[in-house]
Amino acid sequence: MQLISYLKQSKNLLAFSAGIDSTALFFMLRDYDIEFDIAIVDYGVREQSILEVEYAKELAATYNKKCYSTKAPHFSSNFEANARKFRYDFFGQIIKAQGYDTLVMAHQLNDQLEWMLMRLCKGAGVCEMVGLDSISSKDGYKIVRPLLNYSKDELLEYLHKNSIKYFVDKSNSDTKYERNYFRKHFGDKLIANYKDGIKRSFEYLHSDKEALMNFEIVCEIDELIIIKINNNKITAIDKTLKQKGYLLSASQREEIKANKSIVIGGKWVIESSSNLVYIAPKAEVSMPKEFKERCRVAKIPTKIRPYLYQNQIDIQRIVECQKSI
Repeated sequence: MQLISYLKQSKNLLAFSAGIDSTALFFMLRDYDIEFDIAIVDYGVREQSILEVEYAKELAATYNKKCYSTKAPHFSSNFEANARKFRYDFFGQIIKAQGYDTLVMAHQLNDQLEWMLMRLCKGAGVCEMVGLDSISSKDGYKIVRPLLNYSKDELLEYLHKNSIKYFVDKSNSDTKYERNYFRKHFGDKLIANYKDGIKRSFEYLHSDKEALMNFEIVCEIDELIIIKINNNKITAIDKTLKQKGYLLSASQREEIKANKSIVIGGKWVIESSSNLVYIAPKAEVSMPKEFKERCRVAKIPTKIRPYLYQNQIDIQRIVECQKSI
């Protein structure tokens, strides 16, 4: 399993569902003597979900771990997107309150392939298609995915060999959900026939992605981020916003390419200046002339200024970041 030494040195929270992937990861972490606690969300859309939460609590009690659980509200539309946001918000609250360093997630090889196929069909570059990294950052903590080189079948074999109980989410076979459609018609069949080649390809793709992701966050104050760009502006912006929970559409990517100053989705301001990119939440506030003049002298892009003023961010801090480049 990847990242053993890293996980042994961090305080870990495992995103648990009682399904094949997270149950296998629960016991594999124990095999390597890695300390962790677990968190589970009950979306209330299946009768079985109550049993899954009970199983999570049972495992936690048996192996002396904390188990955090919550019940999601009813989502009347966009279930996948709303559930994902609720899930990450829940994990983030626990991590912040309890001082965890790392969120451990059970994404595996099949998940990687399904994501790549979906992005490929919508139009994406290498960095977007290889969307699942073994380690990444989000809102002050790390996300670690130790199972990216394991297929679903390999995890099933591990569970059966060790007589470990797990649950199967029947909704995973419902092809009205896009990911399930790609899984049933393409992903599972490709993994079954070309698993070893697909594993090697992802190793190469991740290596290529690292070479392309050549940018540096030089300043981060509240939600203002200043990035130094070395080559691919779109990739840097896409990755940064993704860590903030915002996914760019294909049309938004084209808009960013064509404009140095833009507001995305009515939420995020993106300003490009020379080799720097400024990203901040959109703010609308009346600013005094003196403040505007200080920003002009400091060469702070226009659309960024309202966020600075609204959040009382010292302009000198921005100047110091610019000088450090």
